[in-house]
Amino acid sequence: MMPQKTNRGSTAMDAITPKADHSHLVRPAEMEWQKTRFPGCEMKTLLFDKNSGLVTALMRFAPGAVLPDHEHVNIEQTYVLEGSLVDKEGPVEGMECKAGEFIWREAGSRHAAWCPQGGLMLAIFQVPNKFFEADGKVRDSSGNDWAQAWGHTGKG
Repeated sequence: MMPQKTNRGSTAMDAITPKADHSHLVRPAEMEWQKTRFPGCEMKTLLFDKNSGLVTALMRFAPGAVLPDHEHVNIEQTYVLEGSLVDKEGPVEGMECKAGEFIWREAGSRHAAWCPQGGLMLAIFQVPNKFFEADGKVRDSSGNDWAQAWGHTGKG
């Protein structure tokens, strides 16, 4: 998932972020949920580093929302706060990570995921996912060509 642009043209990384001694305080309760291009999936970007591709986000899924066919370019980590995250397709189809559980996926793992009852989770991506489109193109979660947007990371 990628942060959305604000109307000021800057990247929305977090809500009111006082910076002191290299620390960045993020107040998710003061942030608005940002829609993604995937129906029923919203996010609050807590940290985003364009150079490395590192993304930490709160993700909220409506009941039945699907995150379509994608590959984790590097290690992905998810802690489920509410609901569950289920592998809809892929090598471990049907595996369910429930509230209070943690799942991580190896670099190169590919699947489709969904939240049958909805869900809220904290997700950490070392590099943004590759999404495989019906037209054969590989895009990031914002719909950008993955190689153009993230090829500079040297991963994937």
